[in-house]
Amino acid sequence: MEFTAKLNYVRVSPQKVRLVLELIKGRRVEEALDTLLYNKHGIAPALYKLLRSAVENANYLSAEKGLDVDVDRLYVKRAIANEGPRMKRIRPAPQGRAYRYQRRIAHIELALEEKASTNGKGALATTVGEGKPSKRVLAKKKTPARKSVAKNKPAKKVVRGATKK
Repeated sequence: MEFTAKLNYVRVSPQKVRLVLELIKGRRVEEALDTLLYNKHGIAPALYKLLRSAVENANYLSAEKGLDVDVDRLYVKRAIANEGPRMKRIRPAPQGRAYRYQRRIAHIELALEEKASTNGKGALATTVGEGKPSKRVLAKKKTPARKSVAKNKPAKKVVRGATKK
């Protein structure tokens, strides 16, 4: 099951938010929180708060619906920063003119999901398509042949100043 949290109308460029979101995509929640806590970008505290909100949403929904959700196995499945409405502004320019510029706004969405355990051992499962390749795939892949490495031979000494007659 997916647990989401959204943060709308944040006064920061979506491009700047995406830089930080790339750091936490696919990571476990604990690692993502640590990453955001010690990140120097200005948007990191807001994303930290949003991620904690998504974890609390998971706790709340698991209690309400009677689901058994292990918070330790949650990971960041999706982290998206979309563009919101732009604020148009005008800056004074030389000779009585005006330059227009736009202040960008971002809509941020985080989605968490629980990693499924395999074989009942409690091991974390990989996402679809990332498992062990089949034998057929392994047979097709050939390892490149190694080139023989030339032995290091001492360079020939050139005697300068000597002339042949």
